[in-house]
Amino acid sequence: NITLPPFHGKDNVETYLDWEMKVEQLFSCHGVSEERKVSLATLSFQGHAMYWWTSLEKERRKKHEPPIQYWNELRSALRRRHIPPYYDRELMDKLQRLKQGSSSVEEYRKSMELLMIRAGIRKEERTTISRFQNSTLSYSKSFKKEGHSSLPYPKEEKEKEKEKSSFKAPSKESKSSEIKCFKCLGRGHIVSQCPTKKTMVLKAQDHYSSLDEATSSSSSSEEEAIDFDEEILPCEGGILLARRLLNNQSSEIDQSQRENMFQTKCKVLESTCSLIIDSGSTSNCCSTRLVDKLALTTKPHPKPYRMQWINEERGIVVNQQASIPISIDNYKEEVLCDIVPLKFSHVLHGRPWQFDKKTIHDGLTNKISFKHLGKKFVWCPLSPSQVNEDQLKLKTKKDEEEKSKNKN
Repeated sequence: NITLPPFHGKDNVETYLDWEMKVEQLFSCHGVSEERKVSLATLSFQGHAMYWWTSLEKERRKKHEPPIQYWNELRSALRRRHIPPYYDRELMDKLQRLKQGSSSVEEYRKSMELLMIRAGIRKEERTTISRFQNSTLSYSKSFKKEGHSSLPYPKEEKEKEKEKSSFKAPSKESKSSEIKCFKCLGRGHIVSQCPTKKTMVLKAQDHYSSLDEATSSSSSSEEEAIDFDEEILPCEGGILLARRLLNNQSSEIDQSQRENMFQTKCKVLESTCSLIIDSGSTSNCCSTRLVDKLALTTKPHPKPYRMQWINEERGIVVNQQASIPISIDNYKEEVLCDIVPLKFSHVLHGRPWQFDKKTIHDGLTNKISFKHLGKKFVWCPLSPSQVNEDQLKLKTKKDEEEKSKNKN
């Protein structure tokens, strides 16, 4: 009898991968035949996983598809369900940002090794060593204390220990000749003075290699260079914000998305409205003009605040909200927005909407992708000429309304 660990189908990638690894280990240990693997694995499903499996079987029967009979098929279906397409990129981001901090070298090495295993990267010894190049001396001391004497560490440490034990200070010439660089393995200098700069390159075969700076600069553009030696932090100081007015474009409009903020058109009730997605906004907003025109229901803001970027002199008090029914093709949703006097758009999705939807922004195509009610959507932006045309129409319409008001 084989007792498999229960699987509850929670949306946690690591939990699923651990369960899958344990199940395959038990199958291999007990020599389970392919005919029994699916039935044994599905018997361990509990809670949401059990409902998902029952629903999947019914759906396949409705579509007249054959039932899942082999473990490889079940594993593929489970991975599509529990592992998002961006998981590999998240692993690489975590690996790039991984720092030793206050943890020991052994704990740091295990964390790095686990990330590399999950990412499917074949690890070389020099890859592991290069991860410690920011703090070579502390790395060497920690590894020696923990019994990793087989790994190389700078002879400078050995010399210091010899000095403590013998109380003899060697001459400067002999000391400099004994020093060995931990990066290039040359003599006479340490890592911080090493003339050879190396870069870690992630190749298509999913393993790391170390290249000289001159070599990496001439490598193919298809290779993605990832420097593990330094983590760049944000600069300190005030921000200089330079944003071109949307209705002040030059006569020759660049049709690329390089200088284009994401803007599209949506339906609010039956009216076509402009929609902008801006990560620089800390709130979701809709224009007072939109609310007035469509007679949308408003409610008091639970936490009124003063918005400064609309009127830099004194700012305005935001104390009203409205639920905006937005639809674009098959996408339909009501978004709670703060009511502000927007002049460049009817609706603005800021950081709250992007956070809730876990949006992914393609900087080249300027497309926004996200999941809504279990379905993936990819929003395409308007071209710069379309944006400019819409802004001119919006401005003209507003000017006409102001003229009619003045006449009355």
